[in-house]
Amino acid sequence: MRTREQKAQLIDELTQKLSEYEVIYIVDILGLNAQITSDLRRACYGSDVKLQVVKNTMLQQAMDKSDKDFGELKDVLVGNSALMLSNVGNQPAKIIKNFRKKSDKPVLKGAWIEESVYLGDNQLDTLINIKSKEELLGELIGLLQSPAKNVISALKSGGGKLAGILKTLSEKSE
Repeated sequence: MRTREQKAQLIDELTQKLSEYEVIYIVDILGLNAQITSDLRRACYGSDVKLQVVKNTMLQQAMDKSDKDFGELKDVLVGNSALMLSNVGNQPAKIIKNFRKKSDKPVLKGAWIEESVYLGDNQLDTLINIKSKEELLGELIGLLQSPAKNVISALKSGGGKLAGILKTLSEKSE
């Protein structure tokens, strides 16, 4: 049995973890045997996702102490709970989906991703399609570069045409 001080320290550690990550999944892994749980931990570790089994009451207290608004996510804290912590929004969802090919667990109870709450296992496909900040920035940069590339290639390929157009325009203005 843990002392009150030990529980307070665990809650503080959980609160710290909640503040460090922008992606927090709560899953149910009850019923997974030791080997499958070990495989899940290995998959999480390889994808830079932290997996931690937690007591609901301690997680509830950590959420209350946190500076984040978890809203209705607290309502999923029943039964067995484990945290999947990441900084990439869709990474835990991909791990869950991949694992479900050989087991019916883990089951997604809910997720908090950069201030948005997703409740229920039916949200898994939605979460898989969430793009990370890096992916969105990459797409945005690609979109911004595209018009510039088109102008540059037009200038390179139509150097003679451009000179003719400029000459025609200058003659018209005279």
